[in-house]
Amino acid sequence: MLRRETLEPRSSMWDFLASYLHFLRTKHGYSCAYVGEVAGAARQTVSHWESGYRKPDEKQAELLDDLYGTGNLLATILYWAQAGHEANWYQEQVALEAIAAEIRIYESGLVPGIFQTENYARTLFTLGGSTDVERDVRERMARKSVLSRTDPPRIWALLDDNVVDRVVGSGGVMREQLEYLIELSYMPNVVINVIPRTVGYHSGLRGSFKILTVGREILAYTEAAAGGRLMRDPNEAERMRVRHDLLGADALSRQASRDHLRQLQESMR
Repeated sequence: MLRRETLEPRSSMWDFLASYLHFLRTKHGYSCAYVGEVAGAARQTVSHWESGYRKPDEKQAELLDDLYGTGNLLATILYWAQAGHEANWYQEQVALEAIAAEIRIYESGLVPGIFQTENYARTLFTLGGSTDVERDVRERMARKSVLSRTDPPRIWALLDDNVVDRVVGSGGVMREQLEYLIELSYMPNVVINVIPRTVGYHSGLRGSFKILTVGREILAYTEAAAGGRLMRDPNEAERMRVRHDLLGADALSRQASRDHLRQLQESMR
């Protein structure tokens, strides 16, 4: 869980909102329980808002504006925070990934982090100019612990052909990676489908994304060159879920995807 001490309100709209909510509550002398009662949230949820771990929705922001007499300031801050792209959203979605009940993935360029082998990840960090490759590899491998949870999430991953037929590092690195994908595809809670190149243009080529179900909340995370965006709005998340469904309709079946991966593996030198 994020701690208030790590918030950076000068560089993040979300962190500014979290810090300001804490300031307003303590200024008025309200308890988390009281604020939660007014805003329709649990006491712990209010604490999570102020730590940056969770975000209020639009209706809750309006109720908080009424409570604190801030006009529509909090609702406006929330709007601009939702519209932005911030690097720290990547870390937040990784934390949510670890506790998610369901993970849907569409990847257009690289093997998803939780599916990467150590050698594949090391190659990416080395070529990407990491200042501490081994630390980054350890952190990437730690994300895979979600696969061995006692209650592992349901995972449905759609991989564009670019992900699996582009050699990363060497033929040996890719053969190992493809073998691992085939192995993962036999796990009862994991579905891996490949979208073949023969499909041509499709909506997924606009960018990779992930949909996480955490408790009763469904969130979507989209990747961009300048930083990702974590979408908590239910309507936005639903649109991404529908896009994932439609992309899945163009993908190869589970077994056909395994066969395709095996053929690619055998062709790599």
